[in-house]
Amino acid sequence: MMRVRRVVRNIGMWGAGLAIAAVFGVACVQPASAEEGTGNMVFFKGGFMNLNQDRSGQIFTDTAGIAGANGGNAGWYAGAGLDLVMSKDVWGGMDKTWVVGEIGLQFNSINSNRVNNAAGSIATRTLTDTLATDPQKVQLTMVTIDVAPKIKFMEGSAFRPWVIPIGLDIHVISPPSNRTQYLDLGVQFGGGFEYAVWKAFKVGVDARYHLTARLTNTNNDYFQVGPYIGISF
Repeated sequence: MMRVRRVVRNIGMWGAGLAIAAVFGVACVQPASAEEGTGNMVFFKGGFMNLNQDRSGQIFTDTAGIAGANGGNAGWYAGAGLDLVMSKDVWGGMDKTWVVGEIGLQFNSINSNRVNNAAGSIATRTLTDTLATDPQKVQLTMVTIDVAPKIKFMEGSAFRPWVIPIGLDIHVISPPSNRTQYLDLGVQFGGGFEYAVWKAFKVGVDARYHLTARLTNTNNDYFQVGPYIGISF
């Protein structure tokens, strides 16, 4: 499993590295200008994510570790979103600086092992009064929906850094917690940059940290980093 986690981590890091290399490679041959259109953008992203704390030892993840733990913090993510322009000068407060509203959807695949299946064990115990093991592959996943303000600097340049000072997250975890809760609330902070490679097409890298309220009675905080591709319209 350690080898698998290293592979997943390397995929995310290599993806970010390739995006950075592409940005600087194109920067050497193209002038610093960007075709923004209206400034709105659709983007697609993916990369590496890591939970602060794994979910092993719970009822629905591995039946309290009866036949092995479903541990591990590392995983990968894939998602998409929209950037919608709200102001191109921070409402008169700062030239060449945009405020856009991000609406995003992201799927996180955290870890998966062949462990004891809770549903099978509970059914067996109910019918036969014996606690049997039922090894199955149990997928640990998480969906994050976010709405966040994004501040983008350097209007008119092909290279544009940006930050998310704070954004709202809604999380869905699977399997549910020991209390059978699966919805959580949180905030995110992030930053990154993008480069206009050709007309309305852009590549970029972002890094974010998600801080959760832990309403599921589990620690759902996580960090992510990876590349993205955007198309302005």
